[in-house]
Amino acid sequence: MSKLDDAAAKMIANLEAKTGRSLDEWIAIAELSGLQKHNEIIKFLKSEHGLTHGYANLVSLKTREKSQPATTLSLVDQQYAKKEGLRPIYDALVSAIEKFGDDVELAPKKAYVSLRRNKQFGLIQPSTKTRVDVGLNLAGMDTTDRLERSGSFNSMVSHRVRITSMDEVDDELMGWLYQAYQQG
Repeated sequence: MSKLDDAAAKMIANLEAKTGRSLDEWIAIAELSGLQKHNEIIKFLKSEHGLTHGYANLVSLKTREKSQPATTLSLVDQQYAKKEGLRPIYDALVSAIEKFGDDVELAPKKAYVSLRRNKQFGLIQPSTKTRVDVGLNLAGMDTTDRLERSGSFNSMVSHRVRITSMDEVDDELMGWLYQAYQQG
């Protein structure tokens, strides 16, 4: 079980104690709202039911998993199915990024995971069998040997860092990610 799975399991276990309703009850409420989009469900649960962002995000993800055949978790699993050696890099990045604040949102897509706050501040993409690319939105930031312009990698970010080992998930990279998060 990954650290992300552990965190979700703890949140599910605490949900009823904190809110008075079980996950299944919250999913039923979200489904009755008729809302389909992730952020719409989050806003509804926060404004109408007073859930914190973390719990609203969890309920929205679980509601959408239930109603959609391709689940959020399966999208990440699919990305790393033939790139198993890169999954620890992804898990380490997510674990560190989630500590930035409870407003961090992970939005898995088919080929990458979007990192969002108010808007996308970065992304994590297993680009090859041996490399994970971390895309960053860093307005006005100069490039370095390691921090390069995104170029044709992804037009949704301004910069990219290529990661081939766990050693490269370091303070320098996390500093850039945190700076992008703060701008996001």
